[in-house]
Amino acid sequence: MTNDALEGLGPLHHVGIAVPSIEEALPFWRDTLGYRATAPREMPGSGVRICFLASGAARIELVEALDPDSGVGRFVAERGRPTLHHVCFEVRDLRASLTELAARGHRLIDLVPRVGAEGPVAFLHPSVAGGVLVELLETEAPADPRVIHTR
Repeated sequence: MTNDALEGLGPLHHVGIAVPSIEEALPFWRDTLGYRATAPREMPGSGVRICFLASGAARIELVEALDPDSGVGRFVAERGRPTLHHVCFEVRDLRASLTELAARGHRLIDLVPRVGAEGPVAFLHPSVAGGVLVELLETEAPADPRVIHTR
């Protein structure tokens, strides 16, 4: 897919890492590597707790399942350790991007945007990107990686 297929495709926003416990994962990212962290918060609609971290231009989202039987809960249980969960890219018009992707025959998890931690999001099926789960986040302007939102 070319970049013009997703008009307004922005930069990589963050990498999501699924973890059994945010509290157990935080010391490495925050204390060892020096990433700044937001307070963990629950996203009940998604069945997860999240914590954003930033260092320079790098942004990471730690994702912990609220329920072991949820998608993220099963994902972590199958792997038995923290692991890459998704990559997230910014887009200007999420609905238009989803329409374009569907028209090109790409498999979508979300046909319409859902509520995300930092704005409307939608996920593409991992089969679209060779096994990698891709999240699209609607933004008005590229994120400043030095700012961690706590919305």
